[in-house]
Amino acid sequence: MSVMRRLFGHKEHLVRVAGLFAAGVLVFLVLQALLVPEGFGVYGHYRAGALEENRVRSLAFAGRAACVECHSDVPDAMKGGRHEAIRCAACHGPLAGHAGDPAEKKALRPETQALCARCHAANVARPARFPQVEVAEHAGGEACTTCHAAHNPLAPAPAGQPGGKEKGVTK
Repeated sequence: MSVMRRLFGHKEHLVRVAGLFAAGVLVFLVLQALLVPEGFGVYGHYRAGALEENRVRSLAFAGRAACVECHSDVPDAMKGGRHEAIRCAACHGPLAGHAGDPAEKKALRPETQALCARCHAANVARPARFPQVEVAEHAGGEACTTCHAAHNPLAPAPAGQPGGKEKGVTK
């Protein structure tokens, strides 16, 4: 009996702890109701409405097939080159608008030195076998397409352009 008396002798502390616990549970339930979107959890750890929201959004990317309809020479230029697997949008951006109305919406013609440097600037984090250059030393401020064909950089330089000298190549 004395054990029970000692255990509940300070019941006001137990009531406070129980009250704090109940308040915490209540705050959690209110925040959950306010912050968790409707439909969350219907398909596991996903929100069911996200599928329909994505379905009604307009397309931004056209896909390679849409590009090839007009630019049929590009896959031939890329054939066998190291950029063959790279898709159009990686360099030219999302092109659904251009594919839908080429006269109205022009395709992005990227500034090649900045674009090519995104993948080919010397970086110790890249695999050693990946082609990398010290951009300023290699290009000297020139656009990459001065010496390299844009869609197949190891192909001969474009007609009428001087041939590039491989300087500043790290691998």
